[in-house]
Amino acid sequence: MSTPAHDPLADPRPAPDPDPLSRERAHLAQSRAALRAMREDVESLDISDVTANWVNAEVLARQIEERIKALADLSDTPLFFGRLDYLHAPGADRAEGAYGERPRPEDAYQTLHIGRRHVHDQDGDPMVIDWRAPVSQPFYQASKKDPMGIALRRRFGYTRGDITAYEDEHLSDPAEAARTSKLLQQEIERPRVGPMRDIVATIQPEQDEIVRSGLGGTVCVQGGPGTGKTAVGLHRVAYLLYAHRERLARTGTLVIGPNRSFLHYIEQVLPALGELTVRQATVDDLVAHVELTGTDDAAAAIVKGDARMAEVLRRAVYAHVTPPTEPVVVVRGSRRWRVAAYELEDIVRELLDRGIRYGAAREALPQRIAHAVLVQMERSGEAPDDRVQDSVARNAAVKAAVKRIWPPVDPAKLVLRLLTDADYLAEHSAGILDEDEQKTIVWAKPVRGVKAAKWSAADAVLIDETMDLVQRTHSLGHVVLDEAQDLSPMQYRAVGRRCSTGSATVLGDLAQGTTPWATRSWAEALSHLGKPDGVVEELTAGFRVPTDVITYASRLLPHIAPGLAPVASVRENPGFFAVRPVTGTAEVVAACEELLRNEGSTGLIAADARVPALTAALTAAGIGHLTPGEETTAETRLTLVPASLAKGLEYDYVVLDEPQAVVDGEPDERTGLRRLYVALTRAVSGLIVTHAAPLPAQLA
Repeated sequence: MSTPAHDPLADPRPAPDPDPLSRERAHLAQSRAALRAMREDVESLDISDVTANWVNAEVLARQIEERIKALADLSDTPLFFGRLDYLHAPGADRAEGAYGERPRPEDAYQTLHIGRRHVHDQDGDPMVIDWRAPVSQPFYQASKKDPMGIALRRRFGYTRGDITAYEDEHLSDPAEAARTSKLLQQEIERPRVGPMRDIVATIQPEQDEIVRSGLGGTVCVQGGPGTGKTAVGLHRVAYLLYAHRERLARTGTLVIGPNRSFLHYIEQVLPALGELTVRQATVDDLVAHVELTGTDDAAAAIVKGDARMAEVLRRAVYAHVTPPTEPVVVVRGSRRWRVAAYELEDIVRELLDRGIRYGAAREALPQRIAHAVLVQMERSGEAPDDRVQDSVARNAAVKAAVKRIWPPVDPAKLVLRLLTDADYLAEHSAGILDEDEQKTIVWAKPVRGVKAAKWSAADAVLIDETMDLVQRTHSLGHVVLDEAQDLSPMQYRAVGRRCSTGSATVLGDLAQGTTPWATRSWAEALSHLGKPDGVVEELTAGFRVPTDVITYASRLLPHIAPGLAPVASVRENPGFFAVRPVTGTAEVVAACEELLRNEGSTGLIAADARVPALTAALTAAGIGHLTPGEETTAETRLTLVPASLAKGLEYDYVVLDEPQAVVDGEPDERTGLRRLYVALTRAVSGLIVTHAAPLPAQLA
């Protein structure tokens, strides 16, 4: 039986393909072969005669090596995940109508496969279009209401890198009703095993808007559990590197996470998207000027993290400047040149009024004094040049005056003196910190030197602030700050210094703040970051946490973040949820064993103090388990997670042990309830809450 001819005037859709799956598999095989050829072309490059010196050769060789790595074909990662059939060439100027019109007979559908990176054949024709390219945007944004020139959007289902299914949406066909993508739901709900993966195939329109926002502005994303804010931030980095590669190659990019376990969990996302040059760090890494061997109690950490400390440090630094009381006399040959004290005072006052860094002003001072000498020389008939000015600036008398007026400052020594000398702290914090606050941060015992001091994380931030007062911190082009709600104002300032001439993507959830100094509002946070004009976007659609789980956890929101909108789960799978009274750790272990019968990962989350007992119980039962950050072993699918490290992690199934113990493990109830909210929302498919003690009243 013959197939009727396809009439493009009567039917806006492409002609039916009798065997689409085979054709798509063939295109995948051809695309993999093309990518392999692209890699081989780069590997075969001979640069022996194209560089002028060994330095250029090293730089070029490193660039080629990075390009080869970026062209790696990951066998388990789909090379493309979607396809767009444009009604006409993308961007073509059509006078007849807007996107979505019926094509003329001579119009050919332009088919584009959308993937993680660009792939072209030997003639340079594209076989896979990078998801970040403008022509790929309709894959994420097109709808029945606004098809954006797309006749068909096709999604692919994969099993271990092979195409196993496809799903079509005929966006320009008014007869076809809009529907939820089954493949999209399956991809969102696919089991989580190992480190975090990219979401490039499942980015939603509201997420795509944030991902593709411009480099010039700072964006703050407020997102509850499972809304994909971390993934959005990482994909935004990948997009910006695509759209502004040359600029960011010069200025650099940085992703900041809350701890090493979290960074290890997300470290494969950007390489999977072909981006290998983005540095990842914690805030402690950024300010690692001294070895951290001490800790602060909550009261001291709050004061040290307060933005007022910046003014205390500024006062202490510039208090080193001593008004000149005697002239500078410069002897050159038989002549003596005298710069009076009042002239020196004018020079010092002008440098102070300019507000430049302490160190920069100190470097400028000898040149200013030398310039005053040169003015006298010119008045006497001499004709000095720049070499004479430099010579005068190096004169012993000028050097001695600079050392006396504007002495060098050692940031660590200055902070140490503030923390160990109560009178010195009182002098520079008068009117800023009250007496109780001063007593809170002064160390009880004297310290013999910087190396002997037991520095805390908050102390290191103070040293970093002081270093910036002395010498400007290098600024990057773009910084992504994740789990930002836990930063102190002084930590925000430390991050802001790293993007003072660039932009930032700030990610967080006010309801998940678990430090005593947790962020109260994003406007305040952006102000401390130095980006008061940053735009705040809110993600409220939950793609990860099942409905029953997020509904249960949201009982805490009125107590931890009044007024914050709860996350609305959009998952079709309701998930598994149970609250079980237990009598001991054996029943907690049994709950883990039950969940391990399912496909995917399992996390056992507990108050930090209960981890040793649970470790012993798992070992006695012969159940192997990992610690956070080690989730790379497929054979071991259970991770024992201290509640303090659970933030940002996710597991298919979670056993949450003793909610009240999680709350009691924090300095105050509100912080404890926020920690519990984090722990409750780590599950992707199912959650079992086990408790021997009564549950917190807020969960009733």
